[in-house]
Amino acid sequence: MGDIRIEIADRVMTIILDRAAKKNAITDAMYGDIAAALTGAADDPAIGAILIRGEGADFCAGNDISMFAASASGESDIAKSNVGPFLRALSTCPKPIVAAVTGRAIGIGVTMLLHCDLVYVAADAQLSTPFIDLGLVPEAASALLIPARIGHVRSFALFALGEKLSGVEAATLGIANKALPAEEVAAAASAAARALAAKPLSAVIATKELMRDAGAIEAALTADRDAFIRQLATPEAAAAFAAFAARKGQPA
Repeated sequence: MGDIRIEIADRVMTIILDRAAKKNAITDAMYGDIAAALTGAADDPAIGAILIRGEGADFCAGNDISMFAASASGESDIAKSNVGPFLRALSTCPKPIVAAVTGRAIGIGVTMLLHCDLVYVAADAQLSTPFIDLGLVPEAASALLIPARIGHVRSFALFALGEKLSGVEAATLGIANKALPAEEVAAAASAAARALAAKPLSAVIATKELMRDAGAIEAALTADRDAFIRQLATPEAAAAFAAFAARKGQPA
């Protein structure tokens, strides 16, 4: 699977973002592999829970910026990418999903957590959603789900001002269950996933379904996608990608 590793033990499927040199920024191929893994786990009676973590120091530095730049320049169509299948698989997965977050979580590295059922985060982690700085809008139904968790004003600061949350703040605000020393996060998340996988699966699935407004999330995902695609075509987005590429010494 390239930059995604899958491990299965004790009825838990672990999805590992394995692109540490790029801080686990997600490529189109990775989106496709994660979507396939989630879909397969949903249909596999031998899997009782799913754990997502990153390899190395960082959980996920967000979407690989080259995908946005290519779409903005007309070289590719993000509407035909694996992002949509990934978001559908993540948001509709009937089985419990646990996340282990260390280091940096940026963009989709934060918004995917809203679709996880348990989140364990390093106290010194940094969570940020700099969509507006790229001329874009929040995705993954986060404009619906984050305000529901932490309120409008704090959410707007997170989105519009680009304010960062520490792991401690994320736990205090309800985005994560616990903030722990970084070296304890993986073990805590793994233990929680194993505990979930040992419980009566039908009851866990039924409870998760009752707790989530599937219709509202689906509608928000559609609205996000449409707004995101519109923003990719704006001069502001093109300028932001060019500036980002210049800072990284890459072609825009």
